[in-house]
Formats: sequence, C-alpha cells, structure tokens
Amino acid sequence: NLFVAGFIGTPQMNYFDARLTRENGKYAVETGGVRVELSAEKQQRLADKGIEPQDIILGVRPEHITISDAGIASTVDVSEMMGSSIHLHVNSGGHDVIIIVPTLDSRCNYTVGDAVSFTFGGSVCHVFSKETQHNLEW
Repeated sequence: NLFVAGFIGTPQMNYFDARLTRENGKYAVETGGVRVELSAEKQQRLADKGIEPQDIILGVRPEHITISDAGIASTVDVSEMMGSSIHLHVNSGGHDVIIIVPTLDSRCNYTVGDAVSFTFGGSVCHVFSKETQHNLEW
C-alpha cells in the first residue's frame, strides 16, 4: 500500500496525481501530459482484477526515472553529487520529484534553474487507489 511504499527505499518513492486509462484493452497511466502504457505483467494483473479507469496516485522510485528530451517538464531545484550518482530534486507542477542520475550520463552537469524533462517506463509504475491507498495490482 501507499504507506509501506513511502518508507521503503531511500530516497523515498515519488508520487504523482495521475489517471489510469484503458483503451483497446490496454492500460496506461497519464500524468504531466505524458501517457505511459503499462507492462504486459501489470496489464494482466489489472485486467484479472477488473480494474476500471480511474484517478490514481502513481508511484515511481527515483532510480526508475530517466531524463529525456520529451516528457514531464520540470526545473532543477537542487543537484546533489552522491558519488556514483546525482540526486536531482526537481520542481514539476509545484511538486518535488527526486531523480537519481548516474554520473556516467553525459548530461549529468545540472545546475539550479535548469529546465529538464523526465519520463519512466511502464514496468516501474506503482498504481495506487486514491480511495483505499492500496496497490491496484494486488
């Protein structure tokens, strides 16, 4: 559930207000103007439970977010060098989002105020009910 997801892992999971959609039998999540189709395994679990489209809380761990040329728009607030990675704290629509960027990434020279876009894959999404705060897959 959302409570457990919030204290497991460091830094903690990022949360987004999102919409779970289903078109042509395929589930996707939509947030920040981005639509991400969920993985086949997640599709099957949601379908088996008969989950209907709904507003959700989307959880994505910082290490599963990637900087991209197109995606959810944000602005760098803090860039922390952590040895083999940089922890970027970005502001996206008034929300703090943490992104872990490997220092091997050629774009790892971020400064406060930089505009960056980010995205994530459909296999790393955690889909929580807004009402019960339980993971809809389980």
